[in-house]
Amino acid sequence: METVSEVPKKTASRIMHWTIVFIAMLSLMVSNGMVFTGITAFDSAILADFPEWSRGELKLRELITLIGIGILAPLFGILIDKVGVRALMIVGCLILIPSYFAYGHVENLNHIYILHTFLSIVMVCCGLNVGVILVSNWFVKHRGTAIGIAILGTSLGGAALAPLFGYWLSIGLSWREGFQYASVIPFILLAITIILVRSKPSVIGLKPYGTEGYSTQHQEDLSNHGLEYKDAIRTRSFWAITFIAMCTFYTLMGLQANLVLHLQDLGFDIQSASVGLTMLFIPALVGKFLFGLFADRYEGNRLLYANIIMLLIGLLALITSSSATVMYSIVLIGFAWGGFYTLLQLNAINNFGLKASGKILGTITILDALGGGLGIYLTGVIFDVYGSYQYAFIIFGVLCTIALILISQVKKHV
Repeated sequence: METVSEVPKKTASRIMHWTIVFIAMLSLMVSNGMVFTGITAFDSAILADFPEWSRGELKLRELITLIGIGILAPLFGILIDKVGVRALMIVGCLILIPSYFAYGHVENLNHIYILHTFLSIVMVCCGLNVGVILVSNWFVKHRGTAIGIAILGTSLGGAALAPLFGYWLSIGLSWREGFQYASVIPFILLAITIILVRSKPSVIGLKPYGTEGYSTQHQEDLSNHGLEYKDAIRTRSFWAITFIAMCTFYTLMGLQANLVLHLQDLGFDIQSASVGLTMLFIPALVGKFLFGLFADRYEGNRLLYANIIMLLIGLLALITSSSATVMYSIVLIGFAWGGFYTLLQLNAINNFGLKASGKILGTITILDALGGGLGIYLTGVIFDVYGSYQYAFIIFGVLCTIALILISQVKKHV
């Protein structure tokens, strides 16, 4: 029977666990929103100031970022396992602040490409792998829900920052001023990280949430539970998850990075086109939370199949949509992608454990970053060649069909 003093202690512990989840969400919101999603609201203004640049040339910046992520992710995965996520999050904020300020002073494409190499470091320090591992270190019970909440940040970045940046442009701010004002945002994340974040609960005398069924050692530190890296990469599941990530990241990164421009091609003004990202990311928020919640109740791959099928239906609707119907297809794609995004990360942790999670997620990131970068760049190039995104959207559908087939190879190993 719990004493009166134990109850407040347990309540305080739970508050700290869920505080970590919301900080991870904020980190993903800032990093993804400022590097990939929200930043696209500035694209039309940048292209207007530099009419000699093509869309493909501008979108090469994201390919550079994602190639950088792919190269750095295994190295930083080792650092995650060695020094923990807190130090990396601090470094990421300290790089993002001056990089965004400098973005407001670029004069040529090379300046942008150089800045995006630095932004790739931001993403491996404050991005998805760090957020997922941070939350997984703090949770066993309700891990799916916790990861789902944290990953909401990747959608909030687009849903909140894109309209904000679009609003700044609509009231007369230049894109250069917008970048400089936005460079203040990471200061908030930096302060919260320094004050509150701890890489593992054991650092402050707490245990991961819901470890009652584990050994004493695992109650103290979940990082010792799971497959060794060399064993994980020998499994068919590892490579299935990796190529599923590559195919779907090509599709969704290609879509979100070109969505504002596509909607402007359909006749939307800049502010309405920026809201199109909100229509993509708000349903993704719902999908990430709901399917994270469902994942705590239903095991197996049924939820993965459901998400990919919904994604394919949304892509088919996008291919055939007009300005009057395009938002409906965007909403469905966002909801499906949000759920799938959560489930894919959760499978990578649950199927292999946390013992080598930094290296495992880092290796997966090599190919999913390459896929995402190619999706952004080649989608822009396809538009430059054909004057339309139609063929690019068809490629999205083919790749998601391949991902659907590969789900059958995903198995649990711990």
